[in-house]
Amino acid sequence: MKIVIAPDSFKGSISAWEASVAIERGIKKVLPESNTVLVPVADGGEGTMNSLVVATGGHIIEHTVTGPLHTPVQAAYGILGNGETCVIEMASASGLCLVTTEQRNPLITTTYGTGELIKKAMDAGCRRFILAIGGSATNDGGSGMLQALGMKLLDDAGDEIGFGGGELRRIAAIDTRNFDPRIAQAEFLIATDVQNPFIGPHGASYVFGPQKGATPEMVEMLDGYLTHWADIIESKTGIRLHERPGAGAAGGIGGAFQAFFPSITKRGIDIVIEYTKLKEKMEGAALVFTGEGQIDFQTASGKTPMGVAQEARKHGIPVFALAGSVGPGIDVLYEQGIHSIHSITNAPMTLQEAMEGAAELLAFTSEQVLRTYLASQVYRDILSSPK
Repeated sequence: MKIVIAPDSFKGSISAWEASVAIERGIKKVLPESNTVLVPVADGGEGTMNSLVVATGGHIIEHTVTGPLHTPVQAAYGILGNGETCVIEMASASGLCLVTTEQRNPLITTTYGTGELIKKAMDAGCRRFILAIGGSATNDGGSGMLQALGMKLLDDAGDEIGFGGGELRRIAAIDTRNFDPRIAQAEFLIATDVQNPFIGPHGASYVFGPQKGATPEMVEMLDGYLTHWADIIESKTGIRLHERPGAGAAGGIGGAFQAFFPSITKRGIDIVIEYTKLKEKMEGAALVFTGEGQIDFQTASGKTPMGVAQEARKHGIPVFALAGSVGPGIDVLYEQGIHSIHSITNAPMTLQEAMEGAAELLAFTSEQVLRTYLASQVYRDILSSPK
């Protein structure tokens, strides 16, 4: 029996690869001779770079860049196996994972380090990019990234502004004369499942600002500052970001890509499915296992289990989804190809205990799911046999 194992990471606990190995261990306890195909995946957030690098036989290059709080951090980009395509995870340089809960403040956090990674990759000869922009700690409309790439954002006195979403209100003019000319010669594929506009009640500040540390008062301020930034961009480029879908992704960096880069945006999971060749690897499979840390109504917006299930449904393959926790609103997932959803927590335990034991819990749950599936197949065969 061929079984495809395609989970995302369980954030804060184990990577997508480690999750794949754990699920395989549970399956092999039941079917030692099964043909298991491990395809660790991601949806455009953390883990996307590793997923694509592993799938294509690429490599990772590390650099020190400016972190979201303006201090040095160790970040990395990946070069895919073709030797041409560079994958950058915004979270590596400008991510929420780099900021403690107490330090979260989108008025000051910057995307400058993401721009530095792009520049370093271009210095190395890269001209084809995949940007995974999930997990950001920022709400600066991509201004820091643009500054790192040579764009000057000037105030009324002609001086350059500082970093962070709070500085956007000071912008009076955009000077693109030193903006890196190599950008116009490159291709940028932006991986995100976010379709929020730049501003407004469904925009970057109101929807994502609170998780980045913004108080209600700060959210209102940031939305006003992004509105001002969007006005300046429109006057400079003629491109109106205000209501544009996807412009609000990652604190507005999605809008910066739309306005100043030769870019296209695709759902992150679709990009990963394409580059990992998940479609081809599903051919002839009898079952698919997927999963991530939390499965709930948000999963339907393009998270990994949904994307994997939609692909498996095209092949008519049953899909089992494993999660650290299962939230409300999952019924819609059954309509998209997921056959059953299983929490891996099998006894009363703290979150810390669940995270530390995730690998063993995944192995145990995948074993039980497979045993139940095989028993149901035997029962079905008995019922369908001639009396």
